[in-house]
This record gives sequence, C-alpha cells and structure tokens, in this order.
Amino acid sequence: MGAPGPEAGSGWSRARPDGDFLKRALRSVADGRRALHYRAMSFVDPPPSLRPPERAVFELTGRTRLLFSGADRVRYLNGQLTQDLRKLVPGRALPACVTSAKGRLQADVWVAFTEDSQGPVAVDAAPELREILAARLERYIVADDVELEDATGGEALFHCVGFAAQAAHDAASGAGASESAGAGKALPEALSGFPRVVAARLGEDGWDIRVPLDAVTSLRSALGDLLASDKDWERRRILNGVPEWGKELDENTLPPETGLERTHIDYHKGCYIGQEVISRLKSVGHVNRTLRRFIGHAQECPVAGTVFLSEAGAEAGALTSVAELGNEAFVALGYVKRSHEAEYFFTPQGVRIEVIAP
Repeated sequence: MGAPGPEAGSGWSRARPDGDFLKRALRSVADGRRALHYRAMSFVDPPPSLRPPERAVFELTGRTRLLFSGADRVRYLNGQLTQDLRKLVPGRALPACVTSAKGRLQADVWVAFTEDSQGPVAVDAAPELREILAARLERYIVADDVELEDATGGEALFHCVGFAAQAAHDAASGAGASESAGAGKALPEALSGFPRVVAARLGEDGWDIRVPLDAVTSLRSALGDLLASDKDWERRRILNGVPEWGKELDENTLPPETGLERTHIDYHKGCYIGQEVISRLKSVGHVNRTLRRFIGHAQECPVAGTVFLSEAGAEAGALTSVAELGNEAFVALGYVKRSHEAEYFFTPQGVRIEVIAP
C-alpha cells in the first residue's frame, strides 16, 4: 500500500534516519520482528490563506454559564471537580473535569472568579450540557452555604488568542512579567473596556471577554477581519490537540484517554466524585485507547468517523475531528487502541496518517 510522498511547496519534511536507526531496524528484521519506523513527518508552513491567524477573536456566545455564590462555594466545587480550586485566583480561569463515580466524564469546564476572590465562581461548559451540568452540580448541595444561578445567555463571550494574555495579566497584577512582553499585541480597542480573564481554551493563553448582548452587533463590525471563523477555530484546536465535547469527549470518556490529566486534573488535591477511579488509572499506567494528533496528505480529506488501520490491516482506531490545511494537507484527532499503537496508520482509502508527538 503506497503512501503519498512530499511534494515541492507542500510544507512537508521527513527526518533522515541515522546510522543507529538503520542498524536497529536491520536487527529487528533479522530477528523476525517488524521494523520500527521512527520517520517523523512534521508540518512546516501551511499556505497563508489557510493557516490559522496569529491573532484572532472567536465568538463563543451561548456556552453554559453557572454562577456559584455563598461562603462554601469554593470548598463545595472543589469536591465536585478534578482541579484543585484552592489554586484559583482572580483573572485566570482553570480547566477541570466533572466526573461520575465511575470516573467517566460528565463535562469539561472552565472555572473562574467573576470579580475578585470574594465574588461568585463561574463554571463554563459546552452549550448542550446546560441542564445536565446544572442538575449534576446542584445535586450534592445539602447543608452547604452555596447558591447556584444559571446565567447562560446573559452575556456574550469572545475568546481572543495571540494577544500575549498571560504576560499582560501578570504585568497588570504585579506578578513580575514585563509589560513589554505584550507590546504590539494589545487587545483591539473595541474589546479593551470589558471584563476579561486569561483562559487557555485552545492550548495557548488567550483572553475570555464578556460583553453585554446589546453591544455584540457593533462589536462584530468593529472587529472586522480579526473575527475568525469556526473553521479557524477547528484548525487551531486540532493543531494544538485540544479535545472538544461532542467530538472527542462524551459521557463514555475517561479523562486520561484524552490527555486532559495534564491540564484538568490535580492528583494531589482532596477527594472528589470519581477520584478513586481516576487515581487507579494513573497507578495502572495505561488506558485502552489514547487520543492522538495526526497529519496526512490526500486529494480527498478524510472525515470525522473514518476508521484507520494498522500496517497489518487491523482496525486500530477512528478519527474524531479533521481540518484541512492547504496543499492537500490535513490534521486530525482520533483515538488509537492501546494494542495498535504505532507511528503511522492508513485509512481504508490508503491515505497514510502519521502521529504527531504529544
């Protein structure tokens, strides 16, 4: 089964195997084992017309937004989420998971103070989780001094990337970052007067900015070309390996399958619902499938749901998200079965997809 090779101007490069690699491969063949292929295909430079913009503003209006107030709000939420909310500080949102008693994902969320550390705590999630998440997080409020308010739809949400968010936040809060770190990357004037927090929604620090609904139309006009599309979001999200609810994430997902343990889980915090299972998975050291990033090259881009095969032709996993990059290149996310981990796979149409290192 052939694989497409690099073409001039395609933005592809292959690492040349060194002498040690060849010796190892030859020894592997001599021993009757399949040679290991450490050939890395790396994306270099997509066409400017399809490359995710360096600076972009995405509108995320409509996401679930739940507000928790009361003296016990932080302590209570700390017992519901996988993140250690004792680390929560004003101006910075933390990612977390809500899990069932069996360790399955019920939501991936962003948590932030709405004002200072004495104010309400906001929990943000995918739009389709509004009713389910509200019921789940309210269920265990018994004698706690906690009140839950569903604030979904009360404000518009814009997420800005490429504006040196963390550097600007540190400089403003006196955390030691140089103000020059964000020079030339100031937020558009149209957004500068609204409340904002740092959030790494796309795997890189950005600003979450909340805007009154009556200001949205004029704001969209003022942002012009900075207002990015859903396709721009997908390219950046997939390139950065960020899973999304309804695509890579659902109620059957175990967080460690997705890599969320690197950002959403604190293994040293106190108890929370699902902790026993999550901790056991860490002790075991593996899950039955793992989310991977892929890069490929084909005239006809595969679609989400495409099954991919091992070199031997066995079903090894399936793609969950795909984004075109230009020059017939594409990136994708997908789950690989633990028994079929490898450096590359093939779609049923013979398109070779290579794993991008985590």
